[in-house]
Amino acid sequence: MTQSDSPSPPHHPQRPPDAADPATLAPPSEVRAAPHRLTAIDVFRGMTILEVVAHHTSGLALRYAVPDTVSYGLLEWMNRTLHFAVPAFVFLSAVVLTRSLLKNFQPGRYFWRRLTRGAWPYVLWTGLYMAWYVWTGQRPPETLTDPEKWLFYLQYGKGSYHLYFLLVALEVYVVIPLLLPLARRRPPIALALVIGAALQAGVYQLNREVLHLPFPASTVLWYLLPVTVGMAVGARLDEFPAWWRRHRPVIVSLAALAYALYLPQALAYVRGEALTPMVYSGLSWAYTTLMAVTLLGVAYSLQRFAGPVRVLLGVIGTVSLQIYLIHPAILQALETWHIPVGSPAAFGLTVTAYFLTALTLPAVLGRVLLGRWPGTLLFGR
Repeated sequence: MTQSDSPSPPHHPQRPPDAADPATLAPPSEVRAAPHRLTAIDVFRGMTILEVVAHHTSGLALRYAVPDTVSYGLLEWMNRTLHFAVPAFVFLSAVVLTRSLLKNFQPGRYFWRRLTRGAWPYVLWTGLYMAWYVWTGQRPPETLTDPEKWLFYLQYGKGSYHLYFLLVALEVYVVIPLLLPLARRRPPIALALVIGAALQAGVYQLNREVLHLPFPASTVLWYLLPVTVGMAVGARLDEFPAWWRRHRPVIVSLAALAYALYLPQALAYVRGEALTPMVYSGLSWAYTTLMAVTLLGVAYSLQRFAGPVRVLLGVIGTVSLQIYLIHPAILQALETWHIPVGSPAAFGLTVTAYFLTALTLPAVLGRVLLGRWPGTLLFGR
């Protein structure tokens, strides 16, 4: 679910992520729905946080699956398919922030909320995960007292393999107000796709020739396509359900085509085969952005139903940030306690249990703390 200047393999949670490519977060919504009034935004976040936990769980399972088997191939396919959460959540952040700021932009209040809801959790959880990696023996104790390590982790989101999105989100918070003049013109979503694709291609070339960013996926520059499209959707959010119904066949077809072209490239990289980074990145941007738009359309479609699936997704979505921040530590603890082994059935049951545990425990904790001061201290909300 991440793009980088050159594609990177799934991150291994048990390995200290000092030099690893990041893998995935759920951004805060400007509107937190009450349990009895779950929104399409909550459903979107619920679907995407399920993807995050499944993606990381499949990455864990791949380390213990037998290569060249059917189960290994299925895990590879699942892991690469479920690789779109960060662009999706960047897209959602742009949607929600654009809509909110078009209604009422008070710079002082806006940036204070970004500081308390974004910057504070980022610094706090960077410190917590630094301590976690020392406590579990994955990093030396002197890491905690090394100013250069602190600076590196905070500068690039490397406190843990998933925290870089909080850094990207902070940059999105700065970019969206700059896009408000364009958002007020309410650009067509299709035009935003074209403009965003052109901007993204330009940034790729700029980075390749000039910037040479060490971790491009840790910057908002690597997500200009979903940001641009999210801004356009946010400016027209009231119209989006009708737009989705009219254009659903086209969007789904384009997403399917992008996926069909992207997946062989992604699998080739995971297997160590040669590929062209520019082709991989371009297809990844196309697939992940179209998937983000599709997921939002599906979320709005589900709003017409009052079934348990929609309610469950919505409830999970209300604590997506909490799940995102906590679940990597749970997966690492489970992996240390008992690695997946045995027959394909036993292996599958173990991995499924890991997934459910890593999802359920943070979700329950998040719901218990929602709206209470410990939750505000830990998660900024």
